[in-house]
Amino acid sequence: MSESLQYITNQEGEQVGVLLDMETYRRLVSLPSDAEILSGLSLDELPALADSMLAPTAQTQLSELLARNAENQLCTEEIAVLNRLLTQVDQLNILKTRARYTLNLHS
Repeated sequence: MSESLQYITNQEGEQVGVLLDMETYRRLVSLPSDAEILSGLSLDELPALADSMLAPTAQTQLSELLARNAENQLCTEEIAVLNRLLTQVDQLNILKTRARYTLNLHS
């Protein structure tokens, strides 16, 4: 088979099936079905992601806003910035955890 993918169609021309070459099939079958796995990243990229941090300027801004927030000194706009930064930290922590989880599956 010269192509890795071919479609099977019914009489109306609707795609109803797929034919894969064996290499593509084996690669797909060997993929875990866990939605938390970060696929498409190399084993060199995963540790870099697992060890990533908030950008230094954002980390400095976050630290300053948290300190001022503890003293109830933030205006509405600063509270919004603080919430945005905290959301970024949460999302980064989720990605880092997923990267570590994916790495553990490969070890």
